[in-house]
Amino acid sequence: MGKVTGFLEIDRQTPKYQPASDRIRHFREFVLPMSDAEVGRQAARCMDCGVPYCHGPTGCPVHNQIPDWNDLVYADDWEGAIRNLHSTNNFPEFTGRICPAPCEEACTLNLEDMPVAIKTIEQAISDKAQTLGFLYRPQPAKTSSGRRVAVIGSGPAGMAAAQQLGRAGHDVHVFERETRAGGLLRYGIPDFKMEKHLIDRRVEQMQAEGVTFFCGVEIGVDRQLSELTAEYDAVLYCGGAEKPRDAGIPTNDLAGIYDAMPYLVQQNRRVGSENSASTAWKSPEIWAGAKHVVVVGGGDTASDCVGTAFRQGAVKVTQLDIRPQPPKTENKLEVWPYWATKMRTSSSQAEGAIREFQVATLEFVGEDGQLTGVKCCEVDERRKPVPGTEFVIKADLAFIAIGFAGPFENGFMAEAGESLSLKQDNRGNVSVVAGDRDYRTSIDKLYAAGDVRRGQSLVVWAIREGRQAARAIDLDLMGVTTLPL
Repeated sequence: MGKVTGFLEIDRQTPKYQPASDRIRHFREFVLPMSDAEVGRQAARCMDCGVPYCHGPTGCPVHNQIPDWNDLVYADDWEGAIRNLHSTNNFPEFTGRICPAPCEEACTLNLEDMPVAIKTIEQAISDKAQTLGFLYRPQPAKTSSGRRVAVIGSGPAGMAAAQQLGRAGHDVHVFERETRAGGLLRYGIPDFKMEKHLIDRRVEQMQAEGVTFFCGVEIGVDRQLSELTAEYDAVLYCGGAEKPRDAGIPTNDLAGIYDAMPYLVQQNRRVGSENSASTAWKSPEIWAGAKHVVVVGGGDTASDCVGTAFRQGAVKVTQLDIRPQPPKTENKLEVWPYWATKMRTSSSQAEGAIREFQVATLEFVGEDGQLTGVKCCEVDERRKPVPGTEFVIKADLAFIAIGFAGPFENGFMAEAGESLSLKQDNRGNVSVVAGDRDYRTSIDKLYAAGDVRRGQSLVVWAIREGRQAARAIDLDLMGVTTLPL
């Protein structure tokens, strides 16, 4: 813990943002960092909890030892803090920026709506460690195992697994479909939430540790899975859950209607000075400047579309959510320490979005093949349309952001499913045969981890899955493992 009486003496404080009028003019991160002294004061608020739910499965999927590194920050031991943080989380600079922080929901002080600023402290530790030269210090294996492992996909699950396996002494080759590593960390999450030089630095570190990256190689198209299983001792599939969920909205063949991901990927490619063409997210040029934009969906991806549209110069952005507007606060005695349903406003929504709750999208309307509006209506508590409540929102662009329905069915999944009889669950995700900590699939030598196995989830869950899958592979290959659970 930090200071014994810190939680009684010090108020919760989190970083401020650049004003919305300034930050929508660029795609860089806009959080204004706190000073080391301010972060230390926030760490001092950590209590001597009897049961620290923040770092158990309730609060943190990777089981970050949050009270421990809070105490180290309070003691001004930044090297000790990043060493502790790295023991459970390969990429704290990612999660400190984009994790929704279920740990703070599980914090004991959240019973008083004043949780420890855990996410802020985590980012501060990683940023300070970068400044001091601790963050990207390579940790190559001292000896080689003589075993070779292929990792398909370089998102957070694939990168975490590759780093763990490389440090265990295996020769790890990562195959990435896109031109740069990072998966949806690079191409799905906007730069204003996480700049991509952070991924580049991690790739450089992993290369220094002996991991080899092959970008622009799609398994199932450019190379076959059967080749990899013959060439490598183990193959780990971390392809993600990228297939957009079907909205079932009529007249969606009008020009101006897109799934969310091609839009986000295209803009991230612009910011990264890449060709906007993509092997998976093919679409015409999409630009929201001077347009009325409607975003269908209420989650993080929808919010990312909102923030991107504002930065492109949209005249008006409306976000539609079929769910009722949640309460401002939750009943702590009913839900704590679990994630609560309550009114939350993202930084992108705070930039001027109009939010419509308990509204269903009936159809897209247009003229001469071009979208002109979105027809909506109010719904009841069962999400059934309320007669007589129909209305039309003017729209030049509409983005559908209602989640993902498993992995793409072409490429890898086509070969694995049709030729090699890969087993899938009823949601289309890859099934594992022997429990959550095994990660083996129905194909010999093939493992699966991340969203492709558990379904659409958080980056922190993907890191957890990658670490556990690496442990399972190392155990199968060597008979023993020193990699952590």
